[in-house]
Amino acid sequence: MALGKILWVDDEIESLQSQKIFLEHKGYEVQTLTNGFEAIDFVKENPVDVVLLDESMPGITGLETLAKIKEVSKHIPVVMITKNETENLMDEAIGSQITDYLIKPVNPNQVLLALKKIIDNRRLVAEKTTSSYQQQFRNLFMALNSNPDHDEWMDIYKKLVYWELEMEKSDSPEMQEVLLSQKQEANTEFFKFISRNYADWLHPKTANAPIMSNSLFRFKVLPHVDKEAPTFFILIDNLRFDQWKAIQPFFSENFRILEEETFYSILPTATQYSRNAIFSGLLPVEIEKLYPEQWKNDDEEGGKNMFEEEFLRGQLKRLKRDDIKYSYTKVINHNDGQQLVNNIHNLLNNDLNVIIYNFVDMLSHARTEMEVLKELASDEASYRSLTKSWFEHSPLNQALKKIADKKVNVILATDHGSVKVKTPCKVIGDKQTTANLRYKHGRNLNYEPKDVLAFRNPKDAGLPVPNVNSSYIFAKEDGFLCYPNNYNHYVNYYKNTFQHGGISMEEMIVPVVKMMSKGS
Repeated sequence: MALGKILWVDDEIESLQSQKIFLEHKGYEVQTLTNGFEAIDFVKENPVDVVLLDESMPGITGLETLAKIKEVSKHIPVVMITKNETENLMDEAIGSQITDYLIKPVNPNQVLLALKKIIDNRRLVAEKTTSSYQQQFRNLFMALNSNPDHDEWMDIYKKLVYWELEMEKSDSPEMQEVLLSQKQEANTEFFKFISRNYADWLHPKTANAPIMSNSLFRFKVLPHVDKEAPTFFILIDNLRFDQWKAIQPFFSENFRILEEETFYSILPTATQYSRNAIFSGLLPVEIEKLYPEQWKNDDEEGGKNMFEEEFLRGQLKRLKRDDIKYSYTKVINHNDGQQLVNNIHNLLNNDLNVIIYNFVDMLSHARTEMEVLKELASDEASYRSLTKSWFEHSPLNQALKKIADKKVNVILATDHGSVKVKTPCKVIGDKQTTANLRYKHGRNLNYEPKDVLAFRNPKDAGLPVPNVNSSYIFAKEDGFLCYPNNYNHYVNYYKNTFQHGGISMEEMIVPVVKMMSKGS
């Protein structure tokens, strides 16, 4: 089997026969043509891995041929071969998306190297990735078993995400399986870690608590608000760290990334708890006490995230920063997004602009409901890809581009992440028990203790007590909580969907990123 199919186009191809034979001996299949017209027809009818294209040919030039080939298939790699090194020619060729270029006269090894770089690159990268991960596997294993603290857990999760993204370049299902297994083992240990430490973190005298939802704004946003440049605090809801890495290149085009960190979402890792905690700077039990009319428990009627701006105003007042001139924008549909694009320049007059973008949460909920989205986001890689595609074409990306040439600070964060659920866990409760898949609260909950973290007194978890004798339970790892009635239908419907509310690295360890415009 040939290493690759090469099309070599040159009006003096007869003089290159020895080079053609050399490449064929190296394992490549080489088709030769003498003009651009034939080349365009050939790529329309035949699969080609690389085109070697002479720049100077009679009839139709190499650049004109290149443009037509890219119309047929923009993904075919083209190596331009030219006698002419003039800058404007090179600019034009590179602008037309050549993959590489060689200067005549070319020797066989130059051509061979160019082909290896293009055709073998994926294989070589995959082999290198697999080899590097094998070396790192033991280090990660040792880190997992050395009683890591909350900072070390964030580091472990970031490394696992790094390798997950790297493994996408690999064609080794075996190594991907090993990584998946290591990630599952990490989540098992992470659940034990959270079970041991979470309640202590909420105690006001705990000095060694991580930054969590309720302290995020005070420590990671407010210190960067100044009168010199407006600060945009953008909260994309339900954005995992790996999804941030998928959209990071779009930010890097226009902004300089200064700090890429993570923090811990509070439990439940659900919007009404974690996001309200971010904007109020309080734990849910404290929000309910201070704002009894605004706080709604799961089983109560009414919107659960209707008062974030009021909570933010209260936090600024308590922190004696109510001199800050701020705006608050919430985007929950495409029309809101277009209004943000149109209004973004007006926000430059404020010290702080809070933008909540509700896309990813809609995607994860929609994915459960819609069969087409189940197909589009069937696994972690496609879920990331869908997020990347959304952001690239989103009004949020358009709006940020419009202010990229201004002197601005940008802080991007989220409220919680999500996890792909696979393991059903039976729970029995009364009529007041909540319907969430990753956590539940209610009276007389009956469950398997090994499947969940339970708080019989919700206040131990910083949570309100919805009813007398209410307790909270949180699913671990990839579990989801199901009732016994209609059990099989329920399990099949929700298995392999992305959910949130429980305890996993994906839900709890989430990004907070500080950036500034490159023009600053």
